[in-house]
Amino acid sequence: MTHAVIPGAEAWSHIGSGDVGALVIHGFTGNPSSMREVAEVFGAAGFHVELPRLAGHGTTVEEMMDTRWADWTRDAEQALARLRMRCSKIVVVGLSMGGAITLWLASRHIDLAGIVCINPTTQSSAKKLFGARLAVKMGKKSLPAIGSDIADPAVKESSYDATPLAAAVSLFADGLKPLSKKYPAITIPLLLITSTNDHVVNPQESAFLMGTYGGTAEQVMLERSFHVATQDYEKDVIHTRALEFAKRVTA
Repeated sequence: MTHAVIPGAEAWSHIGSGDVGALVIHGFTGNPSSMREVAEVFGAAGFHVELPRLAGHGTTVEEMMDTRWADWTRDAEQALARLRMRCSKIVVVGLSMGGAITLWLASRHIDLAGIVCINPTTQSSAKKLFGARLAVKMGKKSLPAIGSDIADPAVKESSYDATPLAAAVSLFADGLKPLSKKYPAITIPLLLITSTNDHVVNPQESAFLMGTYGGTAEQVMLERSFHVATQDYEKDVIHTRALEFAKRVTA
């Protein structure tokens, strides 16, 4: 069955003018709309851009229930491959789970020029994983929504109204648990952007990444924005710092 894409949640691709590219990745239960402005800023600066819509996202929460970490990382890999056909110097920018996928790509592709992680989820909690697995065993399919954690009352994220449980288990077990052991071996330059008031991903997950990361890492703290910082009060700070970083590492 083909599910209709939510208006504004479409993937986005841009042909740039040079040899630099940006792969931009959205978060769990979100869709490309949360990262569209970031992608457009890179496009306006001459970067080739790929902003994929990850499997199960941007349509219906029911469709997402059948997707897993392997599906989302496959989509990211394919988008990276498309970008490589147009340029050789590439940065990856990811929000939340997109940040985790960014780190996963960095663990596999040592030739990436740099990575930008915005409020990334970086650790699997044994307690959360146990609870989620138990709920799945008891037949529960979803939990309350985690989307639209935005301080600006005038903005609402286009995200699902529920959190698919089996997909969340896959994020924790298949994604974050093995990935978190790889951070010391990743040496690609990192720009980490962290909201001090994040109600979805604990800022301590950024602290964990900073403390274990193997490459050079710089951190920008956001004081006024919540989790979906790319649509919040300080989105311009993200645009400026991410682009500045990307230009520096691809120079």
